[in-house]
Amino acid sequence: MAGPFLRNRQVEEVSNKTLNINLRPVGPEDEAFLYEVYRSTRAEELAAWGWDAAQQEFFLKMQLRARDQSHLMYYTGITDSIILFDNTRAGRIITSRTDEEIRLVDISLLPGYRGAGIGTSLLKDLFAEADRTERVVRLQVEKTNAEARRLYERMGFQVTSENQTHFQMERRAGRNEGMRAEG
Repeated sequence: MAGPFLRNRQVEEVSNKTLNINLRPVGPEDEAFLYEVYRSTRAEELAAWGWDAAQQEFFLKMQLRARDQSHLMYYTGITDSIILFDNTRAGRIITSRTDEEIRLVDISLLPGYRGAGIGTSLLKDLFAEADRTERVVRLQVEKTNAEARRLYERMGFQVTSENQTHFQMERRAGRNEGMRAEG
């Protein structure tokens, strides 16, 4: 992936002491890691296409570059962070903040870190911030990603609209009912 990384605005050290989760800004040294995280989220889909490894790599690097550029065009107040678990890179989280909302633009974890409560913990941190600042938390999830949608629904998100490929979801400030610590 060539080109600029998402700009980090309002970056602060975020820490979850219980699970030893921290965030740090994405830097140039993370380029290969960001590709690996992105590749892991698309592996099942690409396997069905029958492409060789070189074709897959070319396609995924192009897609990742285009996606990151589109985030810069469509979202303001972007924060692009590496998720650290026990000081080891585990994933990536991209958020956008405005006066009205905190948008979870993307959260991706390497397969070995999924289902360990990391995503749930980070969402709870966003909820606490949203509650303090009276903002809504919004996201979109691919319709094919049933596992993520179930997590978001358990965490109190509701579907507000949909298009051909995604559900738009939100969680209003102070809305904690039904929230379970799974994830």
